[in-house]
Amino acid sequence: MYDFFSFLQAHDLDWHDVDRGEAKSIVAAYRDYCLDEFNLAPSTTRQRLHYVCKFYEFAQQQGWVGRLPFGYEEKVVKRTLGFLAHVNASGGKVMVNNIMPRKHRELPKFLSMHEIKALLATAENPHHRMMIRLGLQTGLRREEIATFPLAYVFDPDAAGRKERNIQIHLNPYDGHGMRTKGSKPRDIYVSRRFLSDLHRYVVQVRGERATLSQTRHKPLFLNQFGEPYADGGKRIERIVREIGKRAGVRVHPHMLRHTYATHTLLALQRNRSSVEPLVFVQRQLGHSSIQTTMVYLHLINEIADEAVLAYDDELHGDLDTV
Repeated sequence: MYDFFSFLQAHDLDWHDVDRGEAKSIVAAYRDYCLDEFNLAPSTTRQRLHYVCKFYEFAQQQGWVGRLPFGYEEKVVKRTLGFLAHVNASGGKVMVNNIMPRKHRELPKFLSMHEIKALLATAENPHHRMMIRLGLQTGLRREEIATFPLAYVFDPDAAGRKERNIQIHLNPYDGHGMRTKGSKPRDIYVSRRFLSDLHRYVVQVRGERATLSQTRHKPLFLNQFGEPYADGGKRIERIVREIGKRAGVRVHPHMLRHTYATHTLLALQRNRSSVEPLVFVQRQLGHSSIQTTMVYLHLINEIADEAVLAYDDELHGDLDTV
């Protein structure tokens, strides 16, 4: 409020003057002043305007001003499901303040193939490298990577599995310790080659860490003490960021998920698969609404490198096996 009244004083304006007879109200002028003159972020400007608008609503209740220097407009908002949601007759429409700057949803960040290769080349630790690969090739969340069960990994050759992509059922209730968002089971598909790489990792690498603990732990990935990653895999967050910093790539585990979704959606669209691309990615990521998945449609236009059309092939082709 101090900033607002300083603005009024600097421009010789009276806060009572809500009927200026001009196209731009006092509050609208202050909004543009914040955005254009000081280049404040829309979120910061919205926060300041929130208090200014509340002040004017109070002033109108007290009779200090005859009208508000802003109006309201009807908007359709995303409806959330909940108890008694079916009796809501609003149709998802609400009255909102028309003075606020528009919210522009920032698109998720994803890695290019060049950045993916740089990241994996920098991840010299085989445990860290495999965690990153699991995120890149399945779209799992950080918590899901941390709790991905050892029991889900097998040798597809020994099991006689010939299909190119193998279905894995993520089930929080099967006793293996898998944790998913909202504890919702879902099926994911992994390439046969990547499942073979995971099995090779278990046989050749994981065992060394497993011997550091007397307990037979259920998760696939263990820390340097032979224990599972706690707190939803917060340590994995730091590991991925640190590796990215060394590789010159700004990255975090959820960006691996965005990368998988973006490249996979593009590949499915270009290859004209019989699978509906958006539905496949929605189910793979575990989105409850396809509207959430549709954000990736805006991202695929940013990809110019034709090599991403063979995303899985490239990811394997230039990587040494574990």
